[in-house]
Amino acid sequence: MAVKIRLARHGAKKRPFYRIVAADSEAPRDGKFLENLGTYNPLLDPEKVTVKTERIKHWMEKGATPTATVKTILKKKGFFTVSP
Repeated sequence: MAVKIRLARHGAKKRPFYRIVAADSEAPRDGKFLENLGTYNPLLDPEKVTVKTERIKHWMEKGATPTATVKTILKKKGFFTVSP
């Protein structure tokens, strides 16, 4: 079972709201997921992102890979910064 950290879309038509989730790569986009890791609201100015940093690290240590979009969001939050 390959695990991905990806976005699951919620909200109304033309009013998207996303959850950052850890899910099996074969599961549907808005289907079953393993754990909710945060939220992303692109409609606010600036965009609002909340993440559970420790849980994301936990899943990545277990081999989960973030999608390109989630990786970009996490970079903006400073998740992939190099620590001295």
